[in-house]
Amino acid sequence: MSRGWLRLGAVAGLVAASLGLAAQSQAAPLPPIHHVFVIVLENESEASTFGPNSQAPYLAKTLTAQGAFVPGYYGTGHESNDNYISMISGQAPNPQNQGDCMIFSDFQPDVIGTNGQAVGSGCVFPSDVKTVADQLEAAGLTWRDYNQSMGADPTREPGECGHPGLNQQDHTQSATATDQYATRHNPFVYFHSIIDDTPRCDSHVVNLNLLSQDLARADSTPNYVFITPDLCADGHDATCADPHRPGGYQGIDDFLKTWVPRITGSPAFRNQNGLLLINFDESATSDTSSCCGEIAGPNSASPGIGGLGGGQTGAVLLSPCIRPGTVSKVSYNHYTMLRSVEDIFRLSHLGFAGLPGGQSFGSDIFTNAGCAAAARTVVKLRTPALASAVTAGPRVPIRWTTTGTPAASFTVQVRQTSAGGRGWRTLARRTTRHSLILNGQFGATYQTRVRAVTKSGAVSNWATATTVVPSRIPRGQYRGRWVTTAVRGAWGGRAITGLSPGATFAVRFVGGSLSIVGEVGPQDGSAQVTLDGKTTTVRLHAARPHTRRVLFAARLAGGRHRLRIRVVGAAVAIEGLAIANRRS
Repeated sequence: MSRGWLRLGAVAGLVAASLGLAAQSQAAPLPPIHHVFVIVLENESEASTFGPNSQAPYLAKTLTAQGAFVPGYYGTGHESNDNYISMISGQAPNPQNQGDCMIFSDFQPDVIGTNGQAVGSGCVFPSDVKTVADQLEAAGLTWRDYNQSMGADPTREPGECGHPGLNQQDHTQSATATDQYATRHNPFVYFHSIIDDTPRCDSHVVNLNLLSQDLARADSTPNYVFITPDLCADGHDATCADPHRPGGYQGIDDFLKTWVPRITGSPAFRNQNGLLLINFDESATSDTSSCCGEIAGPNSASPGIGGLGGGQTGAVLLSPCIRPGTVSKVSYNHYTMLRSVEDIFRLSHLGFAGLPGGQSFGSDIFTNAGCAAAARTVVKLRTPALASAVTAGPRVPIRWTTTGTPAASFTVQVRQTSAGGRGWRTLARRTTRHSLILNGQFGATYQTRVRAVTKSGAVSNWATATTVVPSRIPRGQYRGRWVTTAVRGAWGGRAITGLSPGATFAVRFVGGSLSIVGEVGPQDGSAQVTLDGKTTTVRLHAARPHTRRVLFAARLAGGRHRLRIRVVGAAVAIEGLAIANRRS
């Protein structure tokens, strides 16, 4: 909950406008940033934080001298939680998260309106509302959310993916002497797309203690790092509930003195052009100024409760691509910060990150024209789209090559995306090989991914590929004359053959694209394949006997489907069905 009413500076937004802080930055290509770090602080106005009487000299003086100072940075709402949500999803405020989500309530209903906005009210957004984390994973990039004090008192919240039960009261709204974690300042747990996958959430939404070990190597440092200090270190509580620790601006400076040098001194930041953004969620609640073409969303006419915005907070950015002492005259807010991250990683714009009045960080920020391009390695991954095309069983060959900067080693991971699948698991770490074999299961779908590490520690993006492993003889409803035979070289070693015209096989399934794997030979044969009511006649012939082949293939969207195969002429031998991401 905000305590911003204790701060002055309501006219800061008007002053910023008169100074021309809304000027446009010059269009320029974004520098090669490979890691973005975000540290979010609490409830302070630009005038008090960065003014001549600042009580946070390390932030206001030391760090601004080392990088870029952006006085015209704005929150997007009041109070806290809605600002955090906008930073990672582009979703505008609604009455529940404007009130800091005292109840961890489900967002209702599940309706997406214009500008990608969820229409309704609540705290935990439906699974079809995505975050930058979902975008990064889809692009083969990595992320992690580090939260100070999460799990310090396990009776309040767990140490991974810490949040209340759905539709239950949030007992982390106030700090205790032993635990200063606040769920409302951890935006990733407010999305079903993340918390519904428990292994994924537990491995990505973690305690801040893990950051030091992740920073030790470039290949263990995520591409996107979101850091939430606790209520003592983010400045929210002027007096810390732990009597041995300071709060307010002193807590802020102590936290930054510890973590900023660790981040900026890490191999990923130094060698791969890291970018560290330090911002505040909102200004004093009396300041509802805004920038960057911000508009009210569908769920709240006043994002700032008393006005359109979350007030002027200022921000500091550090990077090898920023000349020390840079001061930007351009205005930014949480939506344009998200837009900037998405542009750096070549992602599409979520929600209000795509508003026409916004813009990404530009040449006003990235003032070091000599910013060196990080060593770049491109991995090309080759796995069969259909396992039966290259093998006679569920062992899937994985091979990869590289171009660009030579690689020193590789990490190889796999996950099953069909029924029974879990999160990514590592098949090989720091291997120097360029191939391995995945021991798969009949009927499963696998995603594999490989990334390279150079001798200098530079890490490539993940190269990703998908392989569908067909079932053995498919289960379904058979009618007419069918016989099962052992066939040398067949998929799974056997085939089921329809011996007479009119023999049929039928099955219903939930999944995606379909391939029918079968056996053909010199004999003439044909079948009618009816998929979701559309019938196709397939003629079956090959010069050599017992030739394994895809008899029929169709691209399908995920969902429920119906398949029927009817023997028309001679015999039809089926060895298996390849159904992408099969669920039943």
